Amino acid sequence: MIKNLLRLCSLFLLMIAQHSFAQTPDQNRISGIFSGVSFERFAQMIESKSDYRMYFKQTDVDTLIININAYESPIEDLLKEVFKSTDLYYSIDNENRVFISKGSALDMKLSPGYFEVQKEGNGLILATNDQEEAKDRAFAKNRLWEVGNSNASPGSTSAVLKGQITSFESGEPIIGALIYTTGQNAKSISDEFGNYSITLPKGRHTLIFQNFGAYQEQRQVNILGDGQLNVEMDDNIISLTEVTVTSEKSANIERPEMGLATITVQSLKKLPAVLGEVDVLRAILTLPGVKTVGEASAGFNVRGGAADQNLILFNGSTIYNPTHLFGLFSAFNPDMVESVDLYKAGVPVQFGGRLSSVLDIKSKYGSSEKLKGGGGIGLMTSRLYLEGPLSDKTTFAVGGRTTYSNWLFGFLDEESEFRDSRAAFHDLNLNMKHQLNENNELTFSAYWSKDSFRFDKDTLFNYQNRNLSATWTHYFSDRLEGKFHIGHDQYSFDIQSEQDPLNAFTFGFGMDQSSWKNHFTYDLNDKHKLTLGMNAIYYNLNPGKQVPKGTESILLNERVTRENALETSFFLGDEYEFNPKLMFSYGLRYVVYNYLGPNTVNQYPPNSIKTEDTKTGEEVYAAGDLINTYQGPEVRFSARYALDNFTSIKAGYNSMRQHLHMLTNTSAIAPTDTWKLSDPHLAPQMGQQWAIGFFKNYQSNIIETSIEIYYRKMRNLVDFRSGASLILNDNIEQDVLNTQGRAYGVELMAKKTEGKLNGWISYTYSRSLLKTNPGELGEKVNRGKLYSSNFDQPHDVMLAGNFEFTKRINTSVNANYSTGRPITLPIAKFYYNGSERVFYSDRNDHRIPDYFRVDVSFNIEGNHKVKKLAHASWSLGIYNVLGRANPYSVYFSPENGTIQGYKLSIFARPIPFITYNFKF
Repeated sequence: MIKNLLRLCSLFLLMIAQHSFAQTPDQNRISGIFSGVSFERFAQMIESKSDYRMYFKQTDVDTLIININAYESPIEDLLKEVFKSTDLYYSIDNENRVFISKGSALDMKLSPGYFEVQKEGNGLILATNDQEEAKDRAFAKNRLWEVGNSNASPGSTSAVLKGQITSFESGEPIIGALIYTTGQNAKSISDEFGNYSITLPKGRHTLIFQNFGAYQEQRQVNILGDGQLNVEMDDNIISLTEVTVTSEKSANIERPEMGLATITVQSLKKLPAVLGEVDVLRAILTLPGVKTVGEASAGFNVRGGAADQNLILFNGSTIYNPTHLFGLFSAFNPDMVESVDLYKAGVPVQFGGRLSSVLDIKSKYGSSEKLKGGGGIGLMTSRLYLEGPLSDKTTFAVGGRTTYSNWLFGFLDEESEFRDSRAAFHDLNLNMKHQLNENNELTFSAYWSKDSFRFDKDTLFNYQNRNLSATWTHYFSDRLEGKFHIGHDQYSFDIQSEQDPLNAFTFGFGMDQSSWKNHFTYDLNDKHKLTLGMNAIYYNLNPGKQVPKGTESILLNERVTRENALETSFFLGDEYEFNPKLMFSYGLRYVVYNYLGPNTVNQYPPNSIKTEDTKTGEEVYAAGDLINTYQGPEVRFSARYALDNFTSIKAGYNSMRQHLHMLTNTSAIAPTDTWKLSDPHLAPQMGQQWAIGFFKNYQSNIIETSIEIYYRKMRNLVDFRSGASLILNDNIEQDVLNTQGRAYGVELMAKKTEGKLNGWISYTYSRSLLKTNPGELGEKVNRGKLYSSNFDQPHDVMLAGNFEFTKRINTSVNANYSTGRPITLPIAKFYYNGSERVFYSDRNDHRIPDYFRVDVSFNIEGNHKVKKLAHASWSLGIYNVLGRANPYSVYFSPENGTIQGYKLSIFARPIPFITYNFKF
């Protein structure tokens, strides 16, 4: 009996032993041969063989090569061996997430009550604890956030998650952040108030919040129903917010728009602080396809278009002259700028009215956390701004600039007649935001700027922008958002001359426009995002007037008839993600333009040259009468196909209309330029653009490269007959030539976004050509052949670089080369009827010398102690460090019976600058 019992026990123990050895090995034990592989590849192999997920910063492990054999080894043993002779450490949480850090291991212990769930009053269930968020922000991305109420919509399989993304440091909204998930195709981009909305299936998700050009955040969410999740993102703290998951896509690869350049506050601060402050327009001019005709030139040219073909918006208001001090400074205070978007192609359907581009600038509305401010004191300008909360629902931001730059004219050539000139400018911003409740928000924006200058003791020039707007944002539901904008914009200039009392005068021009805009966005589902609305602009334009100044002046009153028009547009667009690789953005905009009385319209016979001799009469229209109408559609289409996570191909098509024409005989925007509305004799400018591009990122999106090719066709452009008079001309149609245009080019760019050395280099080859309309009667420029536009500059190279010596000291270099712009030269002289005459070449048949300039600046910051009354920094450097006398123009004048040529250079020597910056 005992013997049998012993046999039975032995058999039982043997069965247990056999069962133990026959068990499946632990799936989280690692086996394999890892020979000569990178750590990135090693991590991918570990993830494919186990439940572990590895998080690391690419730059920490890019030089690490793995050589190790493993058989059912715990991951702890493997990582100890891999990191044995490095300063890398690992931490593993209870969900098998492995975090690789440099210098020390992360403490994975969480505070008591960290995952406590509390209910909000609106039925939202949200895992939140503000105090713990402040203490343990590094772990916010790994904790579980439950959103929504499972009982609210039990039959629905998806839910809408919305919220606001703000800066942890200032509380201000973060614009243009990309929100997406690691397992779904749904994506969203935060608007100008930092708000986002994304539709996801109910259940667990990993949400990525990517601030373009800066940092990122991650949230683990369990979505039970519709709800809200607000996220704060770091501006300066480098922590787990910079851990890179190697499968992430960069926004420049992901977004469907072509020709879009986004400049955030973070990237703007890295640009060279030329003349003592970072400048929005100078930042734009470093981009491929964006040029200026010369030094100290107002405005800019985009892809072969004229300076007046760019729509410049500041908080939704139109800016007609975007520069100060002859183009040396932009009209936008850099301390007040929140984000900058330049659309060279792929223009969103809600924008219109110009042929070439849209520059959309958003400004700050103030910090909701505390009162703070800053500014700068330089050799030419000073600036100051202040922002903060007025109450728990209201914030404000105010900023101003002024100049004392008369000493600058001493750097002009000694022979220049402008050395005794005087110039000054001022600008002021005021923005306010009020949160009525969770579904309603009001914003108010006011802007004023003024420039005054004189080139001699006789004539004083003034021009100014004035803008006032208010916007109401209403969230009808989690899917539908509406914006209602009302605004009034003014631009004016005047010229005063009073040295000669008999000929003293005041000449002026003015543009008033009032606008009303409705803009709705509707998240139809996770594949379609609709945009729809309408815009209405009423123009009231004073083309010019001259009045005598003083009682002794013998000049007469002269005034060009005022013009009025109403431009109304309706638009509908859709952003459609067909699948993770293929995405479309398309829409239709329909524009109705009504030219209104009171006015008097000249009459001419059909198919005749419009001159004073062919004029047959006039037709008079009373106030409010409809004189004529232009209408038609504008088509917008763009598509993106992702070849992989780091490569995409994009294509796009735009058609645009422009009912405003700038009357100028200069290449750049000048203070004396006037504008003209389309009328029965002057049709709206129309244009089309086709573009295709290839985008490729390297080294985990640290290096971005792109190549874009475009072709543009334009018609009804405005050029002028030889000897045309543009000032106080009530019959301007008699001096206008209807012109066609074409532009084409290729743009290459390479950009490094991180590291001690960062910046970009770009090259653009482009042509901009004009041709008198073959149907135009009478004079044809260059006998009807193609000729270069005033801003045709085929080759352009731009380098913008920044090197950080330390966290406190960095240097920036700006270098620009471009082909000289076209000019018309006298090439011979002849005698006619006994007098000597000059024979000129074909229009724009020659070029001024090429342009080349290098600027250098240094930025030195004070210590980074947190508890300081104010933080200070210094910006110093040299503008045009090589002292190159770049020609702005070449002109000729008769002297002693000969034609003498002259080259005009604006700044022919280096200009030093130094600015003291502070913030508190």
